[in-house]
Amino acid sequence: EVLKLTQDELMRHEAAGITTQSFPKMVRLGGVDCAAAYLHEPGNARDGLTVTVPLYALNQVQEARCEWLVPGMIKEKVQALCKSLHQKARSRLVPLPEFAAEFCELARFGEGSLMDALLKAVRERTQLAVQKADFKVEQLPAHLMMNLRVVDEHGRQLGMGRNVAALKAEWGTQARGAFQALATLRLTGASLEEPAAVPADAVAPVAASAKVPVAARAPGRSGDADKGARAEAAEDTVYGDWNFGELPEIMEIRRKGQVLVGFPALVDQGSGVRIEVFDEPDQARPIHRQGLRRLVALQLREPLKFLEKNIPDLQRMAVAYMPLGTEQELKEQIVQLALDRAFLGDALPTDESTFRRTVEQGRPRLNLVAQEVARVAAQVLVEHSAALRKLRDARLPKEVHEDIQAQLQRLVGKRFIAEVPWLQMQHLVRYLKAVVMRIDKHRGDAERDQQRLAELRPLEQRWMRRVQELKGRRDERLEEFRWLLEELRVSLFAQELRTPQPVSAKRLEKVWAQMQA
Repeated sequence: EVLKLTQDELMRHEAAGITTQSFPKMVRLGGVDCAAAYLHEPGNARDGLTVTVPLYALNQVQEARCEWLVPGMIKEKVQALCKSLHQKARSRLVPLPEFAAEFCELARFGEGSLMDALLKAVRERTQLAVQKADFKVEQLPAHLMMNLRVVDEHGRQLGMGRNVAALKAEWGTQARGAFQALATLRLTGASLEEPAAVPADAVAPVAASAKVPVAARAPGRSGDADKGARAEAAEDTVYGDWNFGELPEIMEIRRKGQVLVGFPALVDQGSGVRIEVFDEPDQARPIHRQGLRRLVALQLREPLKFLEKNIPDLQRMAVAYMPLGTEQELKEQIVQLALDRAFLGDALPTDESTFRRTVEQGRPRLNLVAQEVARVAAQVLVEHSAALRKLRDARLPKEVHEDIQAQLQRLVGKRFIAEVPWLQMQHLVRYLKAVVMRIDKHRGDAERDQQRLAELRPLEQRWMRRVQELKGRRDERLEEFRWLLEELRVSLFAQELRTPQPVSAKRLEKVWAQMQA
């Protein structure tokens, strides 16, 4: 009898918190329920939480969700992050285990960014202006960062790591292709499941009123062969007019009972447009706008021929544009921007009737808009040529010369007409005049120029580093900050030209701090 133990005595009380709620078997990432595996083996590549993500869902995985891990691991992570803070802030959070427990109890798990939520809580508790960069994330043990295992459709591992951005950089293109393969089947109405799949996993229509392009069933084909043929036909369908029904802003794609969200876009094919569905809205948006522009242009063949032959002062502009590109490239950009401004406002057409209305409303103003675009572009090119000549003839210190040269390349690149926002395009002339004035002033007071450059440089370098970190992804706040830097240059080197709003290095420091917060 002494050797007998009850079931309660055999239970490990310290494991009472190991529940499926704290450590779930599935974690939802990118709209998909992904298998989760746990390992306690420091030094092992899979130490901690490993989540298996299908390739087609990779681009939709949000870094913010990965920060939260699973409920059973968040307290340890919060405590480690707080421990990484500088001593003054850390001392106001002790005892750290109690603060971490309180945070986990009050925070809404998985909503937004863990770092943002924790930063807010730390600021409230410490009454200090703690910054996100004060958390030494790089010092966290590996098991406190979610490990993602990317697999193909057959379950074979393609890549693995704890850096979401790096995985997307390596596998993002293939992930987009896998996603679009599913979306193509969605457009054709083909099933995303095996032929015997239950109806819940079949593909539903895009919208009740949508007339989605459906490839005809190939004679003699069935099953996978027919599905592939229909997908291939959809990919090859090019439209020269809006005769494909409604194009929704988002599209639901069902895959084995789960729902992915796609973003349809018209893709410019030169002779027409093709419908593709993207897995990221930021990528779909500019491609769709370009496709819409092509579709509008195809309805205006004769007016555009007339417009191209009557761009004011084109030859004179082409001479000034020669260091950047050809006359044809210049002409194409002027026409593209004119089409954008005349036809494509904030609200883009989503069906045939609004598209027709958009074309008819923009048609009368196209030539006037094109003349205005050409006028502004001509002024910019004149000032750009003057700045280049002035820089070439001036004998400036290497540091100053390189700074001005880099600025001119940022302001007026080969595709500046197409890429610089219209509002900022109208300020380019002032920015270029400020460059000329700076060069002139440098002769009389080189020391002052050096002081002003020292004020500007830390802010500009910070901005450049952040742009590089984003690896081509757009950030509206960074775009706005970029133009504030140009205004700061005017304020520092050519105050006579004035700025639309007060600007100083101190003000920009505050703006940057708000962006980081």
